[in-house]
Amino acid sequence: LQVEKRLELVKQVSHSTHKKLTACLQGQQGVDADKRSKKLPLTTLAQCLMEGSAVLGDDSLLGKMLRLCGEAEDKLAQELIHFELQVERDVIEPLFVLAEVEIPNIQKQRKHLAKLVLDMDSSRTRWQQSAKSSGLASNLQPSGAKADALREEMEEAANRVEICRDQLSADMYNFVAKEVDYANYFQTLIEVQAEYHRKSLALLQNVLPQIKAQQEAWMEKPSFGKPLEEHLAVSGREIAFPVEACVTMLLECGMQEEGLFRVAPSASKLKKLKAALDCCVVDVQEYSADPHAIAGALKSYLRELPEPLMTFELYEEWIQASNIPEQEKRLQALWSACEKLPKANYNNIRYLIKFLAKLTEYQDTNKMTPSNVAIVLGPNLLWPQADGNMTEMMTTVSLQIVGIIEPLIQHADWFFPGDIEFNVTGNYGSPMHVNHNANYSSMPSPDMDHADRRQHDQARRPLSVATDNMMLEFYKKDGMGVRVMDTSWVARRGTAVVRKASSTPPAAQPPAPPAELPAAPHSPIPEQSPDISATPSPPPTSFGFPPGTER
Repeated sequence: LQVEKRLELVKQVSHSTHKKLTACLQGQQGVDADKRSKKLPLTTLAQCLMEGSAVLGDDSLLGKMLRLCGEAEDKLAQELIHFELQVERDVIEPLFVLAEVEIPNIQKQRKHLAKLVLDMDSSRTRWQQSAKSSGLASNLQPSGAKADALREEMEEAANRVEICRDQLSADMYNFVAKEVDYANYFQTLIEVQAEYHRKSLALLQNVLPQIKAQQEAWMEKPSFGKPLEEHLAVSGREIAFPVEACVTMLLECGMQEEGLFRVAPSASKLKKLKAALDCCVVDVQEYSADPHAIAGALKSYLRELPEPLMTFELYEEWIQASNIPEQEKRLQALWSACEKLPKANYNNIRYLIKFLAKLTEYQDTNKMTPSNVAIVLGPNLLWPQADGNMTEMMTTVSLQIVGIIEPLIQHADWFFPGDIEFNVTGNYGSPMHVNHNANYSSMPSPDMDHADRRQHDQARRPLSVATDNMMLEFYKKDGMGVRVMDTSWVARRGTAVVRKASSTPPAAQPPAPPAELPAAPHSPIPEQSPDISATPSPPPTSFGFPPGTER
């Protein structure tokens, strides 16, 4: 009786499991592999990806990605078909046989036994009634042909009952004994699933390095918001592309722009330039008339770095150095912090500070003294690593950061001795960081008198790296695969230069800091042309700014 009850429960479980497993199949059940593949969702996806790849072509990164992913999805589809066929053969069909054939057969045998028992009881009843009607005593056996026939019928019925009962018992014992085999169906299901997922994982692990290799080999990657080291490694550069592009363009068109880095640019222009820099495409002609957009893009790049250019690790050391009251010790502490910067950060901060020092040489025109430059750019070069309101946090440390950046600009050639080539990739035609009394035709020398300067400005307007009425429409590739406007003609202009005498590079310990000179009256720069051997101008005593200061 217990076995009979268990039969019904096993039948119910097997039936429901078979139904759910069948529903999990993505292909059409009962058809061959080719027909199943055509209606498989993964196959449809693979075909869509391959068609997209053909449309975009392998010249684009998206086209390459679609092709690799389409091939991978097609292989996954083939593995899925093999997996479903195996599950259908080894699990679903045996469960169907168990639930719909084997157990129902046992149950039919049980019903047949019950019918045979009824037949046997009926035969016995007829035989007993025949014996009573013959008038024989109950203790005597009936005789005659009819009685013999009834007795044989009763014995035959009893024999059939016995045979059926034995068969039913055997089937039930077999069912109990085969429960291990039935349980193996589910073990097989897990094993087949594990094998399918192992093969699928192997396929994905095989294609992932190819996908990553294509992405790493693709040069046109965004740089805004990306770690400096990652951008330099991908592009194979020493100076970040947005930094070099903006600096070289500003050297051509922005050195005399009043309020550079302070005046906010047009939001639409800034957004467009940042997007162009992210694509590594620079239209020098377009932005040469809008130096504020170029300066804004440079500030945005520095501000959006995940880690400031002067690093979180050295933040406390920079702040402690700025708090030293004695100037000589303060400069030596700042020099020591500079030397601890990672190579990538050191190269880029050196490049940037040299440019800012060059910018301040035109402070009588652009009104950007070292102090003013430090105020607007300092918070983009160094900030603390802490949660909370950045505005409130920067308010408390802004003066300290200005006290760090300003001396770096004032004594740039002492902190970073030697000349520097701003046009690193050779695509912008910008001058070296040298004596500006040289014959540099696109930028007036800071010691030019006002009449000559006005005449030079009138001849030079509008600010542009192009000659009068000349449109630059040709792109070229640099060594890093970056597309820029072809401005090689700029390098062919008259640019005879006289190198400045650079300060002696520091040894193990920094040399004595430059001595301070009294502030020049009425003008932020001396009337004589600046020379690197001359003593730098003193730091301003005020961090004030005209109204409209913008970070």
